[in-house]
Amino acid sequence: MGTVESGKLPADGVQRMFDRIAPVYDAMNRVMTAGLDRRWRKLTLDATVRSGDRVLDACCGTGDLAIGACERGAHVTGLDFSHAMLERARRKDPSIDWVHGDALALPFEDASFDGATVGFGVRNVDDLEAGLRELRRVLRPGGRLGILEITTPRGALAPFYRVWFDRIVPLLGKVLPGGDAYSYLPASVRRFPGPDELQALLERCGFADVRYRLFAGGIVALHTGHAA
Repeated sequence: MGTVESGKLPADGVQRMFDRIAPVYDAMNRVMTAGLDRRWRKLTLDATVRSGDRVLDACCGTGDLAIGACERGAHVTGLDFSHAMLERARRKDPSIDWVHGDALALPFEDASFDGATVGFGVRNVDDLEAGLRELRRVLRPGGRLGILEITTPRGALAPFYRVWFDRIVPLLGKVLPGGDAYSYLPASVRRFPGPDELQALLERCGFADVRYRLFAGGIVALHTGHAA
């Protein structure tokens, strides 16, 4: 049985946790990233989405990436397993096809999409390799993938990162709904593959030309590639 402190919870536990933090999710993203998450999402969309594309935003949360893709002229489906997150996304843009579903068993046919994005969500998938293989399955050959995720820095910002994510963020969580999520966050990042390891895993799962960019001194990574 996983625990919040280990960064490993059963799928239903993660789902309940994100249902609880949905009301403060957007505000906490702005606070934790000093507002830079908007720019990182833009760069993800720049690398992944073209006008007219059929795009899946998996683990879509409150929908910011999906809405950004729609604004670029894509035909977008946003998928998440948290009803509360999807409800907030639906309020932002009811024109998008918001789907309740599991990233490990995507309810779409093979080669259904031209592009897929995941923003700060793939870390929460119970079986990362299976989730990446599902993304590959629903992408057409040559379809683009963009994964934006927190990672563990190895450079000069590592001490700051440890103070911010291991101490300050959990303290903020103590006064917010679903505060245990902010203890889960740093633990889930620690167990997540580093940028090189995630690149290799994406290649094993059927993606080619996989590259990554690091932001904020290596705290956030954007991996891109295409379905081979």
